[in-house]
Amino acid sequence: MLALAWSVATNQRFRWDVVASYLFSPDILHGLMLTLEITVCAMAIGVIGGLLLALMRLSSNRFLRLVSSAYIWFFRGTPVLVQLLFWFNIQALYPHIGLPFGPQLNLNAIITPVIAAIIGLGFNEAAYMAEITRAGISAIDHGQGEAAKALGMTRAESLRHIVLPQAMRVIIPPTANETIGLLKTSSIASVIAVTELLYSAQLIYAVNYLTIPLLVVASIWYLAITTVLSTGQHYLERHFSKGAVHAIRRT
Repeated sequence: MLALAWSVATNQRFRWDVVASYLFSPDILHGLMLTLEITVCAMAIGVIGGLLLALMRLSSNRFLRLVSSAYIWFFRGTPVLVQLLFWFNIQALYPHIGLPFGPQLNLNAIITPVIAAIIGLGFNEAAYMAEITRAGISAIDHGQGEAAKALGMTRAESLRHIVLPQAMRVIIPPTANETIGLLKTSSIASVIAVTELLYSAQLIYAVNYLTIPLLVVASIWYLAITTVLSTGQHYLERHFSKGAVHAIRRT
């Protein structure tokens, strides 16, 4: 590993001077901020949608279980790139949406490339977060929910105050991994001309032909953000594991 690192550091063909000059380029920083915006918004859709889908999967209502299962089956079974292209071209199927005999919304104006990327990545992420959340909730002893019901708590109160806080110990690690994965997957938004981090680098090297240095610049920023997210994951896991540690000590 040391030999490889030394080889990379001393290889002049990497053009480290060019890497340094473009690392904080305004175009690169703009792409970085757009990447973060897409990741945060899509992950928010994924977490909220995943929670709703998980609750539907765990519902006693057969119709809700069927709808949730169908959603997860579809979005996990089709490539995210195909979904992204579909949302980008949705206006070809529905130029306008709205209530019958009511106001109509022009999808050509609403579904911009960035919005299409957020919707496509967010809806896809919801399918995976649904399974993660369902696994976390299912890992909690069913008797705790029954005890909460006996104390007069509603199902919503039981989920909020008893089940979900404990389920977070199971949910946090894969959710953090999904967030890191989504950060990197956001690079495919370049196919619909979203000027995120990778596409910003591509636009620059399409002009100056310095392909490798610009790809290194993008990689450095991806690694930096991934490192920050991994550090945050560590502290979140430690925070939510406190209850388990105390319980073991009392036992």
